[in-house]
Amino acid sequence: MLIASVRRISVELCVPTQLRYSSHFHSSARTIDHLIATKLLKSSVILISLLAAGCASNVTVEQPTIPAPHIDKLPMDVAVRIPAEFNNFVHEENILGKEKWTINLGAANAAFFEQLFGFMFDNVIVLGPADDATEYTFDALVEPQIEGFEFSVPNQSKTDAFAVWIRYRMQIFDSVGNSASTWTVSAYGKSQKEGLGSSKSLQRAAVLAMRDAAALILLQMDKSTKIGELADGPLDLSNLDGDGPVEEDNGFGSASIFAIGGIDEGTD
Repeated sequence: MLIASVRRISVELCVPTQLRYSSHFHSSARTIDHLIATKLLKSSVILISLLAAGCASNVTVEQPTIPAPHIDKLPMDVAVRIPAEFNNFVHEENILGKEKWTINLGAANAAFFEQLFGFMFDNVIVLGPADDATEYTFDALVEPQIEGFEFSVPNQSKTDAFAVWIRYRMQIFDSVGNSASTWTVSAYGKSQKEGLGSSKSLQRAAVLAMRDAAALILLQMDKSTKIGELADGPLDLSNLDGDGPVEEDNGFGSASIFAIGGIDEGTD
């Protein structure tokens, strides 16, 4: 036993120090490499998560403020029926296949039309999707819809501007439910990215498009739909020609619109 111990000590003394500790060094190195790789992996996961979150934008449009117009109200009672799909309108779209936008326009739209028609008619009654119109007394009923919604961002247009197009369709009924006319209104809004974040810029463009629509409706709705004539009573169907209700389609903007609504930030 003594001889074996002496031999083991002798062998250890003969082995160079760097060799005796090499196994410990390699073990420690592997541990350090493993820790570094683990930290890098965690950092990559966090970075990917942040990038993914950065590629999704959620925009909730606020109700636009409409300046009180200098017009005479039509002396009539008008009901505005807000369909569920109008009140809950949300547009989702992937831009260039990688940037997802979710734009909530619903609640702002409903409040917008209530305020707008309050400027136009003596009395406005707002009806929800579940309300029975036959339980109310009015001269005319208007049911708005969003027929189309489009937008562009700087990555698409290669400019610094966000743009929004909204196409509204309004169905107008007389006091007993006859379809009197259908009117389409197309509106446009543009906002520069300068000084604003992407979500705020797009929200601003949507608000300006709604104000553009408000200007057109204020100026041309009665002329285009003859809604004022319904104050004298429901349609006389015997006098209608074979073309049915009036239907008009208005293009994007006009010179008279800009004086009230404006389509860009500089026109506030």
